[in-house]
Amino acid sequence: MATAEHKKAAELHQDAAKSHLAAADSHAKGDAAKGTEHAKAAQQHSQSAARQSDQATAKSQQQK
Repeated sequence: MATAEHKKAAELHQDAAKSHLAAADSHAKGDAAKGTEHAKAAQQHSQSAARQSDQATAKSQQQK
């Protein structure tokens, strides 16, 4: 079901956003190491979200 695919993509995008915010917060507090750690996690979540979005879109288009 494409709906489940889209929900998973949304969850991954939310995870990426949370990691981006955590990175920004850490950098603002002067903790570059922690900020970099969060930024790397954000990048991984973003890449996973992009792949999942592509899969969800492809699945939706197959159902048309």
